[in-house]
Amino acid sequence: MGLVNVTKRVQIDGKGWRFCKAVKGNNGKLRPNVVLIDGQEKTHPEGRYYIDFIQDGQRKRLAAGASAAEAATAAEQQTRMLTAHKAAAVAGITLPQTKAAPGSRLLRDTVDTYLLEVKAHKKPKTYSAYRTALTYFLESCHKQTVEDISRTDLLAFITFLRKKGQSDRSVANKFESVMSFLKQQKVIGLIGKNDRPTFTEEEVSTYTQEELDKFFAACTEQERLWFEFFYRTAMREQEVMHAEWSWIDFEHSVVTVRENKKHNWKPKAYKGRHISIPSSLLALLKTWKSKSDTATCGLVFPTSGCKPKQNFLDECKAIAERAELNQDEFYLHKFRATRATRLLQGGMDIKSVQRLLGHSDLESTMRYLGAQRTDVLQAQIEQIDAQ
Repeated sequence: MGLVNVTKRVQIDGKGWRFCKAVKGNNGKLRPNVVLIDGQEKTHPEGRYYIDFIQDGQRKRLAAGASAAEAATAAEQQTRMLTAHKAAAVAGITLPQTKAAPGSRLLRDTVDTYLLEVKAHKKPKTYSAYRTALTYFLESCHKQTVEDISRTDLLAFITFLRKKGQSDRSVANKFESVMSFLKQQKVIGLIGKNDRPTFTEEEVSTYTQEELDKFFAACTEQERLWFEFFYRTAMREQEVMHAEWSWIDFEHSVVTVRENKKHNWKPKAYKGRHISIPSSLLALLKTWKSKSDTATCGLVFPTSGCKPKQNFLDECKAIAERAELNQDEFYLHKFRATRATRLLQGGMDIKSVQRLLGHSDLESTMRYLGAQRTDVLQAQIEQIDAQ
């Protein structure tokens, strides 16, 4: 990036906002949020990155994103462009100018603006997914304006992701994120239905009763409550992490998933729901509540500092190891999948299971209809043949 300088506009106490040189590590990559101020390296998470360079005898400065990765990509693209122009000039070739046409929108600036909107209105996980996808797109697409993007650029993006070693599902997800960005910019009709990347939906994986029995037998009293809660409520990890005692109606045996304002968390798709829980789990919760500090901490499963517990997966795998089960086959979402499958197998109607899981569409719930295990199917076949 010798032809291009990377800076970050940061706020310095008593001096306001200044452009400071971004610092690279020993590996030559930009160190996130580290800048040089008066000869000293300082960390400044605020502000945005810029690139500056000399072109046609004039110094130019362009916005380069909010992260070091975005800035590095912008610098590399600009370096390639400057190198091409320099080589062309030596060879006596005049390359066409890439000035934006009147009314067109610079691609990088438009992406920056879009991501700011996503960050303001979407959950952090969603924002992170969009940012990653669009950063990859900027790396693969060398067009200067939104209006210049073509079908070829989108197909090249798919190839780029596959060369990066992305799975078919990841390629499809990132492609759809870029398409959502373009749709908001009123850029539509570039690709056909058959152009979109596809992936094969993986079969739903569930626990056998034997695996559950061995797992829970290896649990301590506290651990059993954690994972009985995961299993019996079929709640998502973030929902369990942010569950509050106010959600639990002991009289009616119901947990109501709702917003946790104290920890700035909202349910997926911003939809709450009611979940009926069995008496066995209710008894465990009553015992746990009697031992909990409910006066100062409203979380059902808090850390010692009353923060949402974030290491359930590690705890799950540690229990699986103690139970001499395959750790790789034990993860949190599998409790939810197992519960949904068992409820459907037990005769609960699919619309009720959909509401319990909090799915916005029936198709998501229908995946669990096909999750019947081989041993269950074999038993059903034997029963039918015996008639």
